[in-house]
Amino acid sequence: MKTATQEHIITSQDLETKAPIGGKASNLQELGKLGIQVPNWVAIPADILLEQLPESDDIKELKVYFESLILPNNLLEEIARFFSENHQNKTYAIRSSALDEDGSQFSFAGQFETFLHVGFEELEEKIKAIWQSVLSDRVLKYRAKNGLELQLGIGVIVQEMVDAEVAGVAFGIDPISGEEGSKVVSAVYGLGEGLVSGELDADTFKIHSQGIEKQIVEKKYAFVRSATRKGVEKVKVASEKQNQATLNDEQLHQICELLDCLNTHFGQPQDIEFAFANNELYLLQTRPITAIAKPKGEYTLWDNSNIIESYPSITTPLTFSFILKMYEQVYRQFVGLMGVKKREIEQHKSVFANTLGLIRGRVYYNLLNWYKMLAMLPGYSINAEFMENMMGVKERFELTEDYRMSKGLAWFRIVKMLFNMIQRQIQLPRARKRFLTHLNSVMNEYKAIDFESLSPKEIIAHYQRFETTLLLEWKAPLINDFFAMIWFGMLQKQTEKYAPDAPNIHNDLLCGSQDIISVEPIHRSIAIARLVQEDEGAKELFEGEVAGVIWQVLLNGEFPEIKEAIDEYIDRFGERCVGELKLETISYSQAPELFVKIIKSYVEQGVTQQKAHSNIENDLRTKAEDQIFNQLKNKPLQRWWFKFILRQARDLVSNRENLRYERTRGFGMVRRMFSALGKQLPQLAHPRDIFYLELAEIKSIAKQDFQEELLEKIEARKAEFAAYKTQNPPQERFFTYGNNFSDEYIYSTEKLETIEGDLKGIGCCPGKVKGKVRIVHNPNEIDSLNGDILVTSSTDPGWVTLFPTAAAIIVERGSLLSHSAIVSREMGIPCIVSVTGLSRTLKTGDEVWMNGSTGEIKLI
Repeated sequence: MKTATQEHIITSQDLETKAPIGGKASNLQELGKLGIQVPNWVAIPADILLEQLPESDDIKELKVYFESLILPNNLLEEIARFFSENHQNKTYAIRSSALDEDGSQFSFAGQFETFLHVGFEELEEKIKAIWQSVLSDRVLKYRAKNGLELQLGIGVIVQEMVDAEVAGVAFGIDPISGEEGSKVVSAVYGLGEGLVSGELDADTFKIHSQGIEKQIVEKKYAFVRSATRKGVEKVKVASEKQNQATLNDEQLHQICELLDCLNTHFGQPQDIEFAFANNELYLLQTRPITAIAKPKGEYTLWDNSNIIESYPSITTPLTFSFILKMYEQVYRQFVGLMGVKKREIEQHKSVFANTLGLIRGRVYYNLLNWYKMLAMLPGYSINAEFMENMMGVKERFELTEDYRMSKGLAWFRIVKMLFNMIQRQIQLPRARKRFLTHLNSVMNEYKAIDFESLSPKEIIAHYQRFETTLLLEWKAPLINDFFAMIWFGMLQKQTEKYAPDAPNIHNDLLCGSQDIISVEPIHRSIAIARLVQEDEGAKELFEGEVAGVIWQVLLNGEFPEIKEAIDEYIDRFGERCVGELKLETISYSQAPELFVKIIKSYVEQGVTQQKAHSNIENDLRTKAEDQIFNQLKNKPLQRWWFKFILRQARDLVSNRENLRYERTRGFGMVRRMFSALGKQLPQLAHPRDIFYLELAEIKSIAKQDFQEELLEKIEARKAEFAAYKTQNPPQERFFTYGNNFSDEYIYSTEKLETIEGDLKGIGCCPGKVKGKVRIVHNPNEIDSLNGDILVTSSTDPGWVTLFPTAAAIIVERGSLLSHSAIVSREMGIPCIVSVTGLSRTLKTGDEVWMNGSTGEIKLI
């Protein structure tokens, strides 16, 4: 009942009313009857607005009236009295409560305005804004889309804000799978606005009869009440809390009890917003869950932020089925080396067989299965967080006991593994030599085979032997990769200790190795360009003709020295090209004119050997060593230990890069075999149709004649993959339930935070550059950057032939050990990698200033 001092408002103390206060306020009233703790609130009934409007359904006429709305006399005084004499020091949430809002069918979620942490002096302005949102374009479109009549009546809720330590949303039933008996809770630090708007990553908890599944993400930011008491501001979360769970089990049980109470009272599962303030649970609002999709299958998180460097854009079925097989076998070997028993590996064979997914033609990591592999390793159950950080896993999955071992068994296996690993590292140099000797022997044997003269069954037989003798014997590179990760991490820890103000100094210490193969193609390419420049006839040819004509002239015997140099390059690096790990890529070995095109651009740009040589790597290395060893004066033991770590890291990182090139050679040989197979199958409409078959289908040809049904699959896949090229790709990270990849069942987790101010990345090669940006998606699209700053999302080793024509390099993804970082330092080209929001901020023609040391980028 309204009191004499509450002529215009309904308050949270009024448990009965006939006033039209709307669905949301009515729900708050119901909660009061249940004794559930909600922040104090008042509601302004809809008739306060309706009394000011004419009887009309003309939108334009009504909008004129909405511009001149007023609040009744004494309304603000009534609100002030309810919130006590301290009302000026409080802040308020101003929310809509439309008469048909939060119904069982249509929630109007996000359609009307909502304002958080509003000062009392702003109440009048915000109340009017809620009223005016009735005729906003988005509300009118929502009504039209759902066949709803125009409804001008709307109540307004003014609710006292609580200073939440944690806030979020919760569902009385899994809103995605529709699984009964399961509840889902998502939470962030501070206010829930960052979660509802999608701007912040949130922890997610699924509670069911078997326990609690937790997906804990890194939470760098939170929204809190502004220091000025007006609005909200985004602040950084303390580093020690960023990877902690926002809610403990007791708090989750409180939320579940609340959901059960609401579900029982309202007769259907509820979607609630909640907050914890001073460790007390507050319910902010509740509504029925309006739509429940019912996809079937296991929750899977997909991510391509790393693997896209190896498999950019569309990847064909043959390449995907081939690499899926390679990943399966390689990581079975890896966990075996780490001490996992064969019986356990076989028990979880489906995990190893599904580490990747091909989603709309793009390769993604299946992070759930990678996490399951991680959980099998000795030591995980003792220190999960350390293992996650070491392996670079950011998404926390609470897994069943099938993937974990007891701590006692884990300790036993760790001790056993340590002895095993020490022995393996001692033997690693010899193991690498044996591997390279074996690889070169197999590669030389296969290079001598003319596959195009063989029958399809003979080619497939050669491939299967190649797979068995080489591709599945990859232990030395695996061991080297593992130790490179360990020692590089130890080096980083040591440098943080002795040079805390130099965050990239561990990277500088690895410069100038002189033995990393990634930069050799650059030097050889420029040396060939120099040969051309020194011969007037050759220079005229390269500047005046297209690449195909130039190559034909060289084949005809002119300029033999240049032809010999190109032949030597292609023999050594003919598979090092853009998309080199994709079997469908046409390599320089297959089409030398593509490499001639690179040399032509160097000649036209006047790129010389001197431009490629730089002492910057040695300078960085020497300066970093001086800085560290000055800190270690008079500390002989620490100095010896640091030198030992540094020596190990340098050796292992260099060999990591070099052994990865051997993988490129192996993939190149597979490309040769399958390309020849395509030419030997007369049933194919085109030889390159071979890449639309899967590996198992190709192997089946060796057992029986080519089946007509394969042609049907090829045509269907060609049409399917052609369609993928016209579609926007899925985002970098998303999740699904099962393997349904249609739009309605892809749930993105990407939070596109607004980029404010300057861009920032990881500085990889020093140098300050001011210049124009050139956005490049595919280096084959252009011959030269003409001194512009190269900006791209990711690179692979095939990009490096474009680097000498760039004034500087900025890459959205990548790390201190990526190819672009290593090669740019060797060439002395300023470089920045890992720049969040780069592709969303810059466009071709923009002028920027960048600092390759600090990673700063300023748009001029």
